[in-house]
Amino acid sequence: MVENQRQALKVLQYVYNTKTALNFGALFADGTDSYRHPAELKIGDSVTLRFRTGRNNVDAVYLVYNGERCNMQVESSDELFDYYAYTISEVTDDIDYYYMVLAGNVICYYNKLGTQKDLNPDYNFQIAPGFSVPKWARGAVFYQIFVDRFYNGDPSNDVEDNEYCYIGEGTRKVKDWFKYPDNMDVRSFYGGDLQGVMDKLDYLQGLGVDVIYLNPIFVSPSNHKYDIQDYDYVDPHFGKIVKDGGECLPEGCKVNKEASKYIMRVTDKANLEASNVLFAQLVEEIHKRGMRVILDGVFNHCGSFNKWLDRECIYENQEGYEKGAYVDYQSPYRSFFKFQDPWQWPYNGTYNGWWGHDTLPKLNYEESEKLYEYIMRIGEKWVSPPYNVDGWRLDVAADLGYTEEFNHRFWRDFRTRVKKANPDALILAEHYGDPKAWLLGDQWDTVMNYDAFMEPITWFLTGVEKHSDEFRGDLLGNPDAFTGALRHHMSRFNQNSLEIAMNELSNHDHSRFLTRTNRRVGRIHTMGPEAAGENINKGVFREAVVFQMTWPGAPTIYYGDEAGLCGWTDPDNRRGYPWGREDQELIQFHRDVIKVHKDSAALMKGSVMFLHGEYKVVSYGRFLPGEAVVVILNNDYEPHELNLHVRRLGVQDGAVMKACITTTESGYQMDETEYVVANNKLKITVGPISAVVLKYTEPSV
Repeated sequence: MVENQRQALKVLQYVYNTKTALNFGALFADGTDSYRHPAELKIGDSVTLRFRTGRNNVDAVYLVYNGERCNMQVESSDELFDYYAYTISEVTDDIDYYYMVLAGNVICYYNKLGTQKDLNPDYNFQIAPGFSVPKWARGAVFYQIFVDRFYNGDPSNDVEDNEYCYIGEGTRKVKDWFKYPDNMDVRSFYGGDLQGVMDKLDYLQGLGVDVIYLNPIFVSPSNHKYDIQDYDYVDPHFGKIVKDGGECLPEGCKVNKEASKYIMRVTDKANLEASNVLFAQLVEEIHKRGMRVILDGVFNHCGSFNKWLDRECIYENQEGYEKGAYVDYQSPYRSFFKFQDPWQWPYNGTYNGWWGHDTLPKLNYEESEKLYEYIMRIGEKWVSPPYNVDGWRLDVAADLGYTEEFNHRFWRDFRTRVKKANPDALILAEHYGDPKAWLLGDQWDTVMNYDAFMEPITWFLTGVEKHSDEFRGDLLGNPDAFTGALRHHMSRFNQNSLEIAMNELSNHDHSRFLTRTNRRVGRIHTMGPEAAGENINKGVFREAVVFQMTWPGAPTIYYGDEAGLCGWTDPDNRRGYPWGREDQELIQFHRDVIKVHKDSAALMKGSVMFLHGEYKVVSYGRFLPGEAVVVILNNDYEPHELNLHVRRLGVQDGAVMKACITTTESGYQMDETEYVVANNKLKITVGPISAVVLKYTEPSV
């Protein structure tokens, strides 16, 4: 009998290790510290690369880097896996690599897409020695604030009715904080300011926020301030007005030379310096609380009010200011802009505007070393004392300059200068499309993660495009489109860039995610603002937030999302934060799910692996040695029973996984329901419109 058992075991082992029994699910590697150590290399460091296979399941594993094939050796084993390793000494140049696995007659490859029969080098792993990103940003919870709509802490600095004219009409002071934004909203001001941010720091800290991202705060005539007037100073309407006077424009007047009140407020150095002091105090208070802050850098273009151009002639006769390039051919700033007609001075309006907008003059770096150096100094200034900002979010960063070659040169220099001023500063860019050329270690740290986060989850859960401009039934609940998009777009990142990517569900440029759950196509001028809040589904929104807090990257909350704020795309997405009308249950849900995020090392910095996909249902795992998390999203109106192969996450048979949080269409619960892994599978039934997060922690010896 014993001999028969021994022979049967031999046969079983033989079968398991032949061609048909290669355990593809056990094959794994990525760029996390478990599989690349150190995960970030200094130039000249050695690096150990690891590859995971099933225990005694393959014949050989080769590391292929820069065209060289190296035989990897088993470094360690556990009950489930063998870990092959190879060390590359003294890395000085970039490395491109993948793995080759041999098992019987089977040969397969492994790269960023996982196991492959045929190799596509576009998806190879990369190492960029010398490329490091701020450790504080890994998995950090960001909170984006559109300042004018967050909280009015100082009514004395509010923009007045007809204080000045912008895009053909006078400014408007909105007296009803809860009023819906107008379709043409750019000149309407609700009064939010930096004192308002200061007043709400307790709230943000209690929510679990680590980093505050402020939309532009520098002097500017618009409420969004992406048309900067003076890069050296915080707008006194957001800061402090200590010297006030003058008059607003008389009714019907559109000549800003006559806007004496506005001119005093934004050109008098007493107001400008006081505003900068207030901002420094705000940053200091944020830092005291263990939080950080990043600013919005708009360096591709400025505004037509900008002191270098002075299209509105508000600086023309002010003491301490040079003539603007629009005003005078002899202006020291003439080279800052590209003029099409060299003979139109004075008052030359033929400058290039970004996308043709004359209110957004494009900056002409190629022909102005003075401008180039000025903006480099601005980059340094705000991350240095006394402001000590923790980094920059870069607006339309890939558009800067007139050629791609110049664009890359600019951002290389910008990175060098900013990191020298503050080595721990974050450089994060707004970017749509493939960011790889900017994420090679010499330019940006990371990007706003549209392609590898916002778009895939939006299509999967809502079927609606991120502006609410299109509905795609073929993408709603489509697991292959969802996982395929994520795999492809995540492959364009280095691992360290991916771990700090800004993962947003909503922001100032797109519709609110809660509005997208109504699965309607519309904008404020087509549907009206009330429709943005009709037929919304908070259960679907909770699924999205669970995904946000459990996916690799830095989850970023757009102010008010956590309180149930709705809105179509710009400008309706910029409603006032609903103070006193908040959805308190949603706020508490955010507090709880943020805690789940922060309490898990696997969620903060672990590897990721898809476990299951079917129509409207996906599951994935996050894991590192000693801990594994399973996440399930069921966007169907029916319950689903799943059998998940959690062995692939390192969870052994008989292990107990505990629920951390379970959401439903009507709410959520924090419980510790236990599920026992049997036959190497986690069997679980998930309810309709729900998300479940389960956690396994290896028992301490």
